[in-house]
Amino acid sequence: MRPDKDKPWTWIRYRTGMCTGCSGDCCTMPVEVTASDLVRLGVIGADEMAASPKKAAKQLQKQGLIQNYREGTGLFTMQARPNGDCHFLHPVTRLCTVYEKRPEVCRKFPSDLGPKPGFCPKNPK
Repeated sequence: MRPDKDKPWTWIRYRTGMCTGCSGDCCTMPVEVTASDLVRLGVIGADEMAASPKKAAKQLQKQGLIQNYREGTGLFTMQARPNGDCHFLHPVTRLCTVYEKRPEVCRKFPSDLGPKPGFCPKNPK
């Protein structure tokens, strides 16, 4: 059975280096980020975010970068492209275009975070 990102029981054990040659299926899953992630990505200034995360969220929604903001958790959900890809996933290479600045959740997936930590929905390109 081929791994399916929507069926974690089909995922394979993650090993370092598995991302090479992958289709980036994990980059089509919802991405929740923090205010610090958004500042690191350079999509909003630290002062703007500190002044009012709620106002910053409205601005980022208008720009099409985030889908929503949950004040209770302080998390922002990134807006995906119409095909479901992460905004920062290159459509041809299937590589992250902001790898060095990527959100913390992306840094920890799949080894420490995700529906099945330690497992990956890898499919070849």
